[in-house]
Amino acid sequence: MAYRLLLLVVPASLWLAACATDGAAAGQSSAANTGTASPTDVPAASSASGGRQARPAPREAAPNSTPHVRGFNRWLADFRREAAARGVAAGTLANAFDSAELIPRVIELDNRQPEFNRAIWDYLDTAVSQTRVTHGREKYAAHKDVAATTRDRYGVPGTIITAIWGMESNYGANYGNYETLDALATLGYDGRRESFAKEQLYAALKILANGDIPRDRMEGSWAGAMGNTQFIPTSFVAYAVDADGDGRRDIWDSIPDTMASTANYLAENGWRAGETWGRKVRLPAGFDYGMADGNTEKTSAQWQAMGVSAIDERGLPELRDAGIIAPAGASGPAFMTGHNFRTILRYNNAVSYALGVALLSDRIAGEPGIQADWPRDQATLTNSDTRALQRDLNRLGYGAGTPDGILGPNTKNAVRAFQRDHGLAADGFVTQDLAARVSSASN
Repeated sequence: MAYRLLLLVVPASLWLAACATDGAAAGQSSAANTGTASPTDVPAASSASGGRQARPAPREAAPNSTPHVRGFNRWLADFRREAAARGVAAGTLANAFDSAELIPRVIELDNRQPEFNRAIWDYLDTAVSQTRVTHGREKYAAHKDVAATTRDRYGVPGTIITAIWGMESNYGANYGNYETLDALATLGYDGRRESFAKEQLYAALKILANGDIPRDRMEGSWAGAMGNTQFIPTSFVAYAVDADGDGRRDIWDSIPDTMASTANYLAENGWRAGETWGRKVRLPAGFDYGMADGNTEKTSAQWQAMGVSAIDERGLPELRDAGIIAPAGASGPAFMTGHNFRTILRYNNAVSYALGVALLSDRIAGEPGIQADWPRDQATLTNSDTRALQRDLNRLGYGAGTPDGILGPNTKNAVRAFQRDHGLAADGFVTQDLAARVSSASN
């Protein structure tokens, strides 16, 4: 399975972002389920107290006489008629929408365009911070029996589930305070994500009708991701599990349901029991970094024959379809990743996120953190810088695509081609120094 090497965009650069708060985004299991763009991969904001956040200040909705709110009410009335025609019960619709309100902040966040890219080492500093590791070990120890039962049923280690829990909501401290139905209705009214919003609203109505969670407890991010591990409603309908036997699937307040639902998602998307996600490795001198994009798959033995070696006594992981990634290029650490790493990507399709989950899981399990020197002296690009780089690459004939400020596959491939032609390691890693070199060549 191919996947992208990303620098991190802060926050809400991808429309399917699951922002738990105004300033932080939590990923969610949406991309694989809907076939849409992957969510952002900024870790959920941490909470010093470890408790639930207070509800947000009163909404900024304008008075009901304003055209903006009248338009929302008209859209909602039309949707209710459409839902009724599709057989949704009148009582469910009344429960869902009689008290629905427009949330202007949702529209603002959905349209926010970030300017700065975040380096992967900065991301991992937060994602796998000592505080998050310590809290993860505490949560894992507190729920070790549930984790073991979940592992036995689904084959997914409890440390992986706990790591996702930590990444998505800081172990439940910050899964968002937006009422899901209001947030999705607002997105639908705004129109830019209407198709997505309607699909999620219909799924949310199923959740409500099933009695899994009361309306006022169906809370999450501004983009509709819910609960401890940030399922969007369609993913909840497809994968949520009632593990505690109370007749409800509750990923807000039930740890057994949260763990089982998360494990079920991973299992249904291909998790292999008993196989590691991967491990940090050492690449040989002269290694072709064009193969370090996660797309070239070989057995561990084949990579070893090419000079890839272990960095500790554990040796290389035994993987039959391993890839190599070097998310900071030739100047940073490299990792051998397997099928289960790609399964984590189904939860959130960003290498940085999957690496954060994997490394946090290792630390929760008591393994040491990676010993690596990241190229922290390398400045990343703003979106404006990236657009300039793309224009320069296009002028040189490297085909970076439309200058959109996003370091996507076309831009990465163009960078690699430029690097090869100029005797550089073709790692696709973009820095200010590289951009300056491209600019000089194009002028």
